[in-house]
Amino acid sequence: MDNHDEVREFLTSRRAKITPEQAGLPAGTRRRVTGLRRSEVAALADVSVEYYAKLERGTLAGVSPAVLEAIARALQLDDAERAHLLHLAQAQEGSDTLARPRRRTGRQRTLHKSLQWTLDAVTAGPAFVVNGRLDVLATNQLARAFFADVYNDHAQPPNLARYQFLDPAARRFYPDWDRASGMTVDLLRTEAGSNPHDKDLQDLIGELSTRSDAFRTRWGAHNVTHHGTGSKRFHHPVVGDLTLSWESLAMAAEPGLTLVIYTAEPGSPSQEALHLLASWAATQQAATGPTLRPPTVPPN
Repeated sequence: MDNHDEVREFLTSRRAKITPEQAGLPAGTRRRVTGLRRSEVAALADVSVEYYAKLERGTLAGVSPAVLEAIARALQLDDAERAHLLHLAQAQEGSDTLARPRRRTGRQRTLHKSLQWTLDAVTAGPAFVVNGRLDVLATNQLARAFFADVYNDHAQPPNLARYQFLDPAARRFYPDWDRASGMTVDLLRTEAGSNPHDKDLQDLIGELSTRSDAFRTRWGAHNVTHHGTGSKRFHHPVVGDLTLSWESLAMAAEPGLTLVIYTAEPGSPSQEALHLLASWAATQQAATGPTLRPPTVPPN
C-alpha cells in the first residue's frame, strides 16, 4: 500500500501545530501558514529545505534514523508520534516486519483455552481482549454484560469503534463521547501506521469514514496515541453511572492482542454498580444459558 499521502498529511499536520514561539523562533508579521514554515522545520532539523520538502511530499524511503529523529525533534513529536513516523518510514522501506503484508485469509485462529480461564478468573471488573482494530475477541461474564449494547447488532466479532461511531446508544454509554471517540480514532490511526497492509483495518476505516462525519473529521486530524492506563465515565443502561479505571496489557503469547481490565475504586458507588451488574449478569445467564463465546476468532 502506498502511504505517501499518509506521510504528507501527517507531517503537514504536525508542522501546523507548532508555533514559532514554541520552536524558539521569531513570529514575524507576514506569516501565510499556520504553524511553522517548511524552511523553519528544515533549519531546526539541520537539513536542506529541498530535502525536507521531499520528505513532506511523502517520500521517507531511504531516510536515516538520525534524520527521522531530527525531524521528530523539530516537530516536537511525542513518543507515540515518533513511533508512528518510524512505522511510516518502515512501511516504505518494506524491510521491517511491521510492514509485511498481512493477508486476509479464510482460516481462523483459535485462542488458547487458558485465555478464557484467565478472563473468567477476573470477577471484580470487566476484562476483555481486543485486537488493533478494536474487535472484541473474548470477554469475562462481566465484560459481556458491560458491553451488552455492543453486541446488539450481532456483528461478529463485535467492534468498539463501529459501535462508538455508528450506534446512537454509544453517546449515552460514553458521557464524555467526544473525548472517548478521539481516543478511539487515535488508536486506529496508530494501528494503521503499524500495520498498513491490514485489509480488515482498511475496510473498517473506509466504512467509518463513509458512514460517520464525526469519524471522518477526527481521522483527518492525523493524531496518534498510546493509551496504557486511564479512567473513563460510563452510563450503563442497567446500573447507571460509573467511573472506571483501565489497564491495557499487551499479550506476549498473542502478538497484536491486548488484554483490558476495568476496575472501580474500592468502596465507591462505581464499585457497588459493578457488583450490581455482576448480579444482573449472573441472573441473565441463569435464565438464558451460558453466554455465547465463539470458539474461534478471525485472524488478527
